[in-house]
Amino acid sequence: MTALTLETDVLKNFIDGKWVDVNNTTAVTNPANGERIVQVPLSDQSHVEEAVQAAIKAQKEWALVPAPQRAEVLYRVGMIMKDKKERLSRLLTMENGKVLEEARGEVQEGIDMAFYMAGEGRRLFGQTTPAELKDKFAMSQRVPVGVVGIITPWNFPIAIATWKSFPAIVAGNAVVWKPATETPIMAYELAKIFEEAGLPSGVINVVFGKGSEVGDSMVQHKDIRVISFTGSNDTGRNIASDCGKQLKKVSLEMGGKNAVIVMDDADLDLAVEGILWSAFGTSGQRCTACSRVIVHHKVKKTLEERLLAAMDHLTIGNGLEDGIKVGPIINEAGLNKIKKYIEVGKQEGATLLAGGTEWETNNPGYYFTPTLFTDAKPDMRIAQEEIFGPVVSLIEVSSFEEAIEVNNQVTFGLSSSIFTKDVNRVFKAQRDLDTGIVYVNAGTTGAEIHLPFGGTKGTGNGHRDSGVQALDVFTEWKAIYVDYSGKLQRAQIDTEE
Repeated sequence: MTALTLETDVLKNFIDGKWVDVNNTTAVTNPANGERIVQVPLSDQSHVEEAVQAAIKAQKEWALVPAPQRAEVLYRVGMIMKDKKERLSRLLTMENGKVLEEARGEVQEGIDMAFYMAGEGRRLFGQTTPAELKDKFAMSQRVPVGVVGIITPWNFPIAIATWKSFPAIVAGNAVVWKPATETPIMAYELAKIFEEAGLPSGVINVVFGKGSEVGDSMVQHKDIRVISFTGSNDTGRNIASDCGKQLKKVSLEMGGKNAVIVMDDADLDLAVEGILWSAFGTSGQRCTACSRVIVHHKVKKTLEERLLAAMDHLTIGNGLEDGIKVGPIINEAGLNKIKKYIEVGKQEGATLLAGGTEWETNNPGYYFTPTLFTDAKPDMRIAQEEIFGPVVSLIEVSSFEEAIEVNNQVTFGLSSSIFTKDVNRVFKAQRDLDTGIVYVNAGTTGAEIHLPFGGTKGTGNGHRDSGVQALDVFTEWKAIYVDYSGKLQRAQIDTEE
């Protein structure tokens, strides 16, 4: 599949329902083979301004459309995505590198999100409550914020975009979206789907470009009242600081250092499957990827042996090829970061059992072999810092209590997992693991769209993507009082005896 499939060699911004040329562009390459796919715009502040003005105008009308009618657009979006699922999946693999079965899963997640959030168009529940005074009615309702800005990453270029844009749209907002420049094709395709589904012009606007230009302009724009960002911790902190100065709402999801706990009573074969999928799926390039295995000393040696045997069967290559389990790293910078952490792990005294090198191939893509360290200590950098690659470290513990403590000794708090047959441990783990997502007898990945997605501590700032909780980011609460007594009643003053 080549750029010809896109029917264009140069992408355009999508602003106010029109495809807008941008003079300055850069090449997007396939990480599996280095081939140029398409040129993506490098927009500037003027393009952001154009998009915001279109969004302001469109949002005023869109907010007046009854929410069930807004939802009908999302139902149509979901159906179109369903019809185009295979094509979208292949394009996703081409620009991102993840293997085709994972790409299909990601597109399905977007389809699911469309139907789920469309259902919220008939809910968007507020509350009614008894008033303190006679002949008075009290209620609350959700109202749209206005224009929202979403900034999405390259590792889930369509799923995360749907987590953010769909609840924003059904709630009556207009959106300015900056996708990652590494993976712009999914944004281009989703914009076309919105157009086909009949979303009014200006309700969704796509502005391609660098974070330092487009992203910063969005964050600083006074008329964008919400920023929803998924990406690095450093960037998220800067966004939070800038938004805080403007009293602007901000939702952050900034990664994790996720662990699988394997207790001495665990089903080790199942644990190995969960670890392999969580650590090496998407080549470890997930915020929920397993990068630590906290294992009870009684089963550590056996688990190591089974992991090594299973890793031998992992196939590396272009994700569009049949049978491939581990695709490429997104780019050279990502590859170099992984290499750096391999050396850090060796210097810290961890034992390298497998991998640790680039995959030797004549293919010019960016590949790294699945890597396993053992004898890592909880305070080592490879056990504390996000590597974002197919690297996992085994940490030995002597008890359930120690396992929980080690899990919680990192600055992130996104996802965690425990393999055990002890129901008492299961319930204690659910309570004590300091992460926003907990899995039992499963890996650290596999979130479903009807539950909130996000984490604690350095992973975010308390908001959630996905689930009904996503609506909290894109709505404000309005309290309404209707007094039908025919006289002035002064709330608490007139309730006094």
